[in-house]
Amino acid sequence: MTASTGQTTQRMVGRIAVTLTGVGKAFGGGPPVLEDVSLSVRPGEFVCLLGASGCGKSTLLNLIAGLDTPTAGRVELAGGHAALMFQEAALFPWLTAARNVELALRLRGVPRRERAAEAKRLLSLVRLEQAWNKRPHELSGGMRQRVALARSLAQGSEVLLMDEPFAALDAITRDVLHEELIRLWRHARFSTVFVTHNVREAVRLAERVVLLTSLPGRIAREWTVDIPHPRRIEDPAVAGLSLEITEHLREEIRRHGQT
Repeated sequence: MTASTGQTTQRMVGRIAVTLTGVGKAFGGGPPVLEDVSLSVRPGEFVCLLGASGCGKSTLLNLIAGLDTPTAGRVELAGGHAALMFQEAALFPWLTAARNVELALRLRGVPRRERAAEAKRLLSLVRLEQAWNKRPHELSGGMRQRVALARSLAQGSEVLLMDEPFAALDAITRDVLHEELIRLWRHARFSTVFVTHNVREAVRLAERVVLLTSLPGRIAREWTVDIPHPRRIEDPAVAGLSLEITEHLREEIRRHGQT
């Protein structure tokens, strides 16, 4: 993905990767889940969407991914589509790691003769070259998520959407995958929109943290994260900004509880 991603980033210079304009979403005529959300994500930018459970984070990600349509406003992607990585790896259990990645390459239209080599290269990028012939049940949870990440990269999109992809993992594995994700992002500079309810995870990863209100979800506040990489969860600067954001998140939760 290194060469193709570099070309992608070059094509995107001067453009906005993701543009949300006045986006709203309601289901079945009920009250809005999202209301008047306007947000731009620059090429190569890493943005974390943060908020309490049920605030519409995943709904917003689905709208960006094109899995659903807004009831108000519009969603625009510079590259036309986005790759989406879920909380669960969602690998096909009867396929090897390499074959799971190859499937995304096939759907993208990569010629058959090129797929195996490209799948192995992508698995090497996520440091799983030794597991290319293993099936999901032979892999740990963290390894399965690495395969899912390689499969997402195989889609060749300018935008990577991640819906709490590390939430089900233990703290040590999550820490390692944070490092791996940042390594890949800094190398390839794909635009990333990462959904989480974990404040420290957001501060550790993102260049910008966007806090959503609850019911309906609106943008309450944004923070630019100027802390240089590599960052650690326990770093004083990460802890300090996390505390500030947590206070605002608590206020949003209290406000929602009183409505």
